[in-house]
Amino acid sequence: MPSDKALKTSGAANNKLAPKELSLAVIKTACSNCNLRELCLPLGLTDDEMERLDELISVRRRVKRGDSLYRAGQPFGYIYAIRSGFFKTDVLLEDGRDQVTGFQMAGELLGMDGICTECHTCNAVALEDSEVCHIPFSRLEKLSREIQTLQHHFHQVMSREIVRDHGLMTLLGMMCVEERIAAFLLNLSQRFTARGFSPAEFNLRMTREEIGSYLGLKLETVSRAFSRFQEEKLINVQQKHIHILDIDGLKRIMSRHNQRA
Repeated sequence: MPSDKALKTSGAANNKLAPKELSLAVIKTACSNCNLRELCLPLGLTDDEMERLDELISVRRRVKRGDSLYRAGQPFGYIYAIRSGFFKTDVLLEDGRDQVTGFQMAGELLGMDGICTECHTCNAVALEDSEVCHIPFSRLEKLSREIQTLQHHFHQVMSREIVRDHGLMTLLGMMCVEERIAAFLLNLSQRFTARGFSPAEFNLRMTREEIGSYLGLKLETVSRAFSRFQEEKLINVQQKHIHILDIDGLKRIMSRHNQRA
């Protein structure tokens, strides 16, 4: 494996990040010791296969809140597994506005937008202090061809991203305001549950403006929807803290869309 210093230098050459974005700690770690391994990695890897994977994913990097992991237009070379923290991805529209395309949390992957063109098509920005594991894509491809279980798992991850994109299009094209907000909260609840956190209480790392950008809604519309849900005792909102009081009520709102569909 290259030294930490060599990896930092290589990363700077490949990504051409601003100086602020380069001052990130690089720390040795191992997949076998990570408490997110069940989320990131396939089950059934042998000890030898796990050791080979540890050699591949042996560096993680700290990204401070507000800093970019990568920017649109930068060369693609890595897939990033989020070890801790929260990110958003966005693209710059022709009118100068940022369009949020997704929110990613611990145990999920970033960077696959660059596979097709070998150049990133969106920006990935940390919404809180975060850590990511660097996965060199060329080496991941080679190892996946040798370890069938890993290849299958990676295909599943890519499929999940496609399904998520399709879900966003459904949100934007077919759901009313309340259904979009309910779907958004239920999705976060499910993802926090998968990580061992409460399905009913969590902090929103993103702003309401960013939620609106993601769901195709104005800031005022998002705020009114949250207030309406609170009045109906579906949720309790304290700044960015969300307490879901009636998860079945949110699911009933979602069922309206299913009934129309």
